[in-house]
Amino acid sequence: MATGTDPDLTFEDVDWDAEQEHPLIDRSPVFLAQVVINAVIFGALIWDYFILNNESPTIEGLHYPAIGGDSLIGLGFWELRRPVLQFTTNGIEMTTTFSVWDVTSVEWLLMVVLAFGFFNVVVPLYQNQRMTAYYWRQFKKNKAAVASLVFLIVTFVIGFVGPVFLPPPELSLTEQYLPPMGVTAQPPGYAEPISGTLAHPLGTDHQGQDMLKLVIFGMRVSMQVGLLSMSIAVGIGTLVGTTAAHAGGIVDEVLMRYVDIQSTFPVFLLLLLLIYLYGGSLILIIALYGFFGWEGIARQVRSEALQKNEEAYIQASEAAGASQWWIVRRHIIPNTSSTIITAATLAIPAFILGEATLSFLGFADPEIYSWGQVIAGGRGDLRGAPWISTVPGFFLFFMVLAFNYLGDALRDSIDPRQEQE
Repeated sequence: MATGTDPDLTFEDVDWDAEQEHPLIDRSPVFLAQVVINAVIFGALIWDYFILNNESPTIEGLHYPAIGGDSLIGLGFWELRRPVLQFTTNGIEMTTTFSVWDVTSVEWLLMVVLAFGFFNVVVPLYQNQRMTAYYWRQFKKNKAAVASLVFLIVTFVIGFVGPVFLPPPELSLTEQYLPPMGVTAQPPGYAEPISGTLAHPLGTDHQGQDMLKLVIFGMRVSMQVGLLSMSIAVGIGTLVGTTAAHAGGIVDEVLMRYVDIQSTFPVFLLLLLLIYLYGGSLILIIALYGFFGWEGIARQVRSEALQKNEEAYIQASEAAGASQWWIVRRHIIPNTSSTIITAATLAIPAFILGEATLSFLGFADPEIYSWGQVIAGGRGDLRGAPWISTVPGFFLFFMVLAFNYLGDALRDSIDPRQEQE
């Protein structure tokens, strides 16, 4: 899927003197907009970690005065994002402060990834509408992939928007083991069977936490791990694969031998050791999966790039004096994008399952609402309260299945060799 800034641009229209003078500078409006957006994100990141010292909310809430115990608190849209309360008593006056949004390191990284994906995937597809229409015609032939795409979009929206409106799940000693709506069961600790109600559509767990909230907050964690780990792995794998294929010689030999070593190394044991030593924070899990999960992508990209090296346009660029980095960035990577996109889509479910496995084993951050952690919490109650483990288990299963269907359909629709076969 080769993309360019202008699909109607011809050879005679190119200002080759300008290209030769600044071969590495992209001055298109899309690139400049991307630079501005990233500058804003990094500026806000610096503000959060160096000005606020990451001790107070990134975006501070409002102060509502209350006199005589009658609070004038009004919850707005953003106040539901992080409902942290602080009380200050001065005589009969009380002030309540709501923290609007305390952005975490994972959320900062996610903003950068989403901005990069928007400018490098969504915008090129919009600019090349004829090619996008062709890809869509090929993609929608796979009905299961279309249903998977709809499911993933809904999951993405609910997982990232839902926690904005919903407060975190709360512990309740009086609402433990409530069954889902429409289900009658006799869970542990109950003398008689009880029926689920609309108050908790998916029931509650052994701590009285609403299962629907646990599923929604778990969606967010799974999407963060899948997208961020995939971005790191695809970035490293693409760079290594294209560099090895185009440079060749000793560079190719050294890079690919390291890939072989990393492929045979017991990475999962290393993950367990590092998480045991430094704690199972979400950002650490994302980084470990990203930095130790790219070797398969590097092999696929290298195999595709070796074929592209034999094309006439690569040889013409070398004869024209183009630098190695310019050829890799402007020719090899765009023309191997079909392989990169397919590998990226198929890598996401592996990372999601990896995080769920670590959470199930108890190595993840206990403060995050991971599906693996919820499944582990209900494994002892499978006989009396099976919904605690099965509800997040079904969502995890369908998300992984949907990504696999999506990856297969993308490979069939954007790879021109599939049509020839």
